[in-house]
This record gives sequence, structure tokens and C-alpha cells, in this order.
Amino acid sequence: MTVSIFLGALLVPMALGVPIAFALILSGVALMMYLGLFDAQIVAQNVLNGADSFPLMAVPFFLLAGEVMNTGGLSRRIVNLAMAMVGHIRGGLGFVAIFAACILSSLSGSAVADAAALGALLYPMMLKSGHDPARTGGLLASASVIGPIIPPSIGFILYGVVGGVSIMKLFLAGIFPGLMIAGALCLTWLLVARKEQFALPPRQSGGARLKAFTDSIWALMLPVIIIVGLKFGVFTPTEAGVVAAVYSLFVAMVVYRELPPAKLFGVFVAAAKITAVVMFLVACAAVSAWLVTVADVPGELASLVRPLMDNQTLLLLAIMALVVVVGTAMDMTPTILIMTPVLMPIIREAGIDPVYFGVLFIINNSIGLITPPVGTVLNVICGVSKLSMEQLMKGVMPFLIAEIIVLLLLVLFPQLVTVPVALMGH
Repeated sequence: MTVSIFLGALLVPMALGVPIAFALILSGVALMMYLGLFDAQIVAQNVLNGADSFPLMAVPFFLLAGEVMNTGGLSRRIVNLAMAMVGHIRGGLGFVAIFAACILSSLSGSAVADAAALGALLYPMMLKSGHDPARTGGLLASASVIGPIIPPSIGFILYGVVGGVSIMKLFLAGIFPGLMIAGALCLTWLLVARKEQFALPPRQSGGARLKAFTDSIWALMLPVIIIVGLKFGVFTPTEAGVVAAVYSLFVAMVVYRELPPAKLFGVFVAAAKITAVVMFLVACAAVSAWLVTVADVPGELASLVRPLMDNQTLLLLAIMALVVVVGTAMDMTPTILIMTPVLMPIIREAGIDPVYFGVLFIINNSIGLITPPVGTVLNVICGVSKLSMEQLMKGVMPFLIAEIIVLLLLVLFPQLVTVPVALMGH
């Protein structure tokens, strides 16, 4: 009964168009009234406590870093480097998109920021070369979702805070699976683009490649600084967000000089707007998360999946299927905030490593960004490309299947996540 009240009070308002943040509060209030615990002061206190978290301070700084990189020329130089290196091979612009997505993901941690950068820079270029519009849009959307997987990742920060899991371990655990998804996208692009007739960009000379590399070296240094700093304990994940923001501002304003002081206010406002949305969601989710714990919703769900508790693979497959379904109707941030407190006790009781589960969970949520109707990345690419959602979905389907296959492999072979993390010394 408790689960039904929680889901009903959450889903009905959302279906009526109530913003997700307010629907989260309503679901918490409904549970409080059902349990006879209603107190407006408790609601307000949990909202305040939800946003009062030191690790969450990383979110606005990484979001600011993403805005600065797109406005200040860092993203464009990464794409230019990818063009110089692999743009000349058959289907090269597609590989450029995937290669650039991997590097951009290690800078911003946001799939939406990466989609905006890749779409604006590469979509017109690929169209001009003769690539199919829908397939091009599908590849750019699919490559963008590597963003929340390769560190730094806003998704990992939210999951780590809500689930009480080491964010540093999550960051390190996301590297290899993110590269696996990139490899799967490369293979899929090779298969789907081989029948296309398109013009190949000319092969760049050694001098041109060297120039592209030296031009982008400042941008490339950021992921190195962050990963090495985290690995050797120079700074925490929260401090890494500050480093990313300050470093990208320095490079954009002093080195590349593409972000004049006059534009700075607009960049800060854009980052602040996105931050406000994310942080308000986090704060409101704390109300329902507290009530979920008090009402023992995880205990009720655990009793439902009790037959699967002895088989970790079957349990994970069932949870992944549930998250895929939820991801079609809900954006990444609210899904993490709502489902993490519900699923974490079940995961711990089943003896599943929370870091390993976190990687699967964030990959699954990232895939949700390219599933209709809510897929945020799909909407960004639709806006850039002027394609309809139906056209884009046809183009994205082969890549979506490839990413789901990678997720299944990670479920079936946990060593693909755990071994690389162990080799890194964590």
C-alpha cells in the first residue's frame, strides 16, 4: 500500500503537468499524511538539508565549466583536433564525433552540454559531406551520452551523494565502460555508414595535425589535471569542480581570448539557471527520500524481488529493465534522486558492490537521455538539426541498441568494471 501511495502521489501530478520538483514534495507529503506524520516544518527542514551538502558544490562548478568551454573555444578546438587526426578516413566525421565526445565528456560531465557543442559544430559539417541527416543526428545524440559516464560526471556526483558512495571511486570506475561505449559506437557507425556516398575531407599534413594538437593542448590538459589530481588525492571531487571552472575560465579568457569580459555575465547566468533547476530538484527529492526510508518502501520492494536476491545477475537485469522503462518518461536527474534511495538498500542486501551498480545505473540513465518522449539530448539535437523526433529516432536506433548491448555485457561480466578500478589502486 505504501508503494502504491508513493507512486500514485508522484506520477499523477507529473501526468497532470506539475513540475517534477513539486511532484516530489507532494509524494512526500502524501506519505507523511498516510503515516500520520505530517508536519510542515519537517518538509521545510528536509528541503534545506537536501541542498546542504559539500559534495553537491561540485555541480554548479562543473556546469559553469561546461558553459565556459562551449563559449570560450575549448570545445571547438577539441573537435578541430579530432578532425585533424581521423577526419580523412572513411566515415571519418562520425569517428570525429565519437572521439570529440569522449574528450568533451572528460571536460564538462554533462550530456546536454556535449550535445549542444557537437550538434552545433559537427552536424552542418557532416551534412555538407553528404551524410544522412537522421543517421548523423542519431550518432551525435548517442555519442553525447558518454558525457555522464566518463569522469567528471554530474550523474555520479548526485548518485554518490544520495547513495553514500565514494564519488572518487565512481569517477575512476566510469572510465573503461565509457570507452567501451565509444568503441561500440565506432563499430556501429562503421556498419551503418559503409553504404553511404559521401565526400571525404582531405588528409591533414603532419604540420596541420601538430598545429591542431598544440592549439588544443590547453583544453586537453584539463581532464589530465582532474584525473591525476583525484587519483593522487591532490583534491576532492568537489574541489575538482572548482579547478575545472577556474582553469576553463583562465584558458578561455587569457589563453584563447575568445571569452571577453562582456560575455562573462551571460555565461554565469546560463550556468546559474541550470544549477538552480538541478539543485531545487535535489532539495525537493530529499523530502520524498526521507519518507521513503521512514515508510520502509525499500523493504516492501525487497520483499517483491526476494526470489531474485540470491542471483545477482537476474536481480540486476530486472532493475536495469525497470530503469530503462522509467528513463523513457523521466529525465536523468530526477530518476537518480528518486530511485537511488529506493534501490540502494536492496543492492547492499544482495551483496552487490554499490560502485559497480552505480556505473550500471548511470549508464542506464544516460541511455534514457536518447529515449523518447522525454530524452533531453534528443530534444537538443532536434533543435540543432531541425529534424522531427520520429526522424531522429530512426537514426538513433542502431546506436541505442549498441549501447544497450554494452550495458548487458557489463551486467553479465562485472569484471569489466571492477578489474580496471582495482588496477588503478582503488
